[in-house]
Amino acid sequence: MSRNLRAYLYASAAAGLWLTASTSSFAAPCTGPGAPTTTQTKCLTAIQIPGIPLQSFDISWVNPKRAEMYFADRSNGGVEVIDTRSLKWKRLLPGFKGAVHNPNGTVNNNISGPDGVVSHGRWLYAGDGDSTLKVFDLDGASTFVASIPTGGTTRVDEMALTSNGKLLVAANNAEDPPFATLFVANGNAAKNSVSVIARIIVDQTIIPQGAGLSLEQPAWDPETKRFFNSIPIIANNPSGCNYGQLSGPITCHGGVLVIDPKTVTGPTTQLGAFNPATNTGVIALNGCSPNGSSVGPDSKILLGCTPQNNPNDVIQLVINAVSKKQTAIADITGSDEVWFNWGDDRYYTGSSRNCKVFPPPGGNCAAASQQAAVLGVIDAKSNKLIETIPQSSNSHSVAADSKRNLIFVPQVAPASVVIGGDTTTVGQGLCGQATNGCVAVFRHKVEGKDDDDDHDHDDDAQD
Repeated sequence: MSRNLRAYLYASAAAGLWLTASTSSFAAPCTGPGAPTTTQTKCLTAIQIPGIPLQSFDISWVNPKRAEMYFADRSNGGVEVIDTRSLKWKRLLPGFKGAVHNPNGTVNNNISGPDGVVSHGRWLYAGDGDSTLKVFDLDGASTFVASIPTGGTTRVDEMALTSNGKLLVAANNAEDPPFATLFVANGNAAKNSVSVIARIIVDQTIIPQGAGLSLEQPAWDPETKRFFNSIPIIANNPSGCNYGQLSGPITCHGGVLVIDPKTVTGPTTQLGAFNPATNTGVIALNGCSPNGSSVGPDSKILLGCTPQNNPNDVIQLVINAVSKKQTAIADITGSDEVWFNWGDDRYYTGSSRNCKVFPPPGGNCAAASQQAAVLGVIDAKSNKLIETIPQSSNSHSVAADSKRNLIFVPQVAPASVVIGGDTTTVGQGLCGQATNGCVAVFRHKVEGKDDDDDHDHDDDAQD
């Protein structure tokens, strides 16, 4: 019996017990430093995930119209589905490579899966560690529909959909050089027709081969009708900087790749430096080496900068998709996934490498001892940090339900249970006595707005 099948059967059996219990069935979740009483964003409860304890997970996603949250659980080899009304675990979508371990017991994320996750209507898409895109029909009798290769050898990672769900971009971040793939997606169709349109590459003067550089989270801006894809590090930003070709710390900052899907043709499309005439290509960023990206109001895109890529990049950055103006956000850094919540006009950041002190010692927070995981909360109108809330180690994934103003943050199991697990007391307080790890649920109560209020935006394509 395969490891993934064992995990699936275990999870299915555990679900029968878990779904009959309330979310308070394990003792005292939402206590300790991760549940402060003075913040606007309050810890509401924690959802236990059955099966193998959470050692490795990746992207989170919410579809408010279906009242479902999804996250990529490599430990159990599938996408977990959570009901955002009842705040209970629903099921596992299996069939992925799962967590592939290094000899020392840590996880090799580059060949593990699932990784990136997005959804639109009944269709869910997720990247696997074998360079394939998996397609699921959430309303189908058999949810798994297709596995589509992208031609690489490592994971299909973060991805984004157009607002109508008909086009999808996914990044193979661990290839060298990295590339993205543009797909035809299913939109609201009743049958699957996902196929590859073209591979998208970046000129090697910008992302040189052999330096281990990357492409990270894309986002779709409906106003400019462009994908904006984070690039952690690019060459010559500034001129002569170290992107990895020299010894010593990285000194180059990152960029954002602007993609017009109408101009992408197969088999390969190459983009270079930003071209204002076509509104495509790579924009150099100021003091930011981003992983995450999320489109907020007025085409303002939050980029999740992190000292993991450049130790001196200790801000978050907003770039206007129309004017390309860049605005720094102080006192918050270290983000992987970031998410804009239409329900309260706030960005939420999975900042697993936030600096403990601002300004950081020596101007950077490269040392692990200087970093801590937090949930960052940013006002999207003023571009100002509102608050940070402590999280468990490596808490880098976040998504929000805009109808209910609930924020979901997966937490790893304790270090006493899994290698590389939580070494703080934060996760134990958030999860209660659950030692499998959990998904902590936070709430921001908006005055005059009841749960399940609708709004004018299509969150099926949240970026």
